[in-house]
Amino acid sequence: MFFQREPVMINADQALPGRDAPVLDPMPEHAVLGRPLDEVPAGCQVAHFALGCYWGEERMYWQTDGVVNTAVGFMGGFTPNPTYMESCTGRTGHTETVRVVFDPNVITYRDLLVQFWEAHDPTQLNRQGNDVGTQYRSALFPVDDAQLAAAHETRDAFQKALTEAGYGEITTEITPGQTFYYAEAEHQQYLHKNPGGYCPVHATGVRCGQAD
Repeated sequence: MFFQREPVMINADQALPGRDAPVLDPMPEHAVLGRPLDEVPAGCQVAHFALGCYWGEERMYWQTDGVVNTAVGFMGGFTPNPTYMESCTGRTGHTETVRVVFDPNVITYRDLLVQFWEAHDPTQLNRQGNDVGTQYRSALFPVDDAQLAAAHETRDAFQKALTEAGYGEITTEITPGQTFYYAEAEHQQYLHKNPGGYCPVHATGVRCGQAD
């Protein structure tokens, strides 16, 4: 019998060297929303969510009312400007991440957090279902103190609901101050360009409760 090794997070000394130039250059337009992928309209805010394979998760967010822009990429690791293939080796330290630009007058960061928690199983360490590796780990990357506080508060609330439902401990990393690196153009809005593409769902069915 053969056993698959559990994925282990690397350290900075083990990381691939990466590159100085971004892999996404020039910046394309969003294939669905029609604006440059890095555009943040006036009054809008940015958030980052890692909850498994970013193809399906990006579609979930671009279909959400109040979200005005999305992109996929990598955060939480060591390799600058990694490629998708490099991230798949587990030797960049990054996790697949969706960058979400939203209008807080329509949807709040807490609303997006509830959606995040309910859309995957955050008790799975370094995987979501059959997607196994540190590049699929659950993570949040708050951009300010308000997002950091909301991330911790909603995590604690969801942990209570998960425990009552018989699930284990949440493994989600909550790490501010991280850099977002855009993935290659073919990965942006992948399920719009490839509507029959692989799109697993790993939600627990447990509700997080009200966003406020």
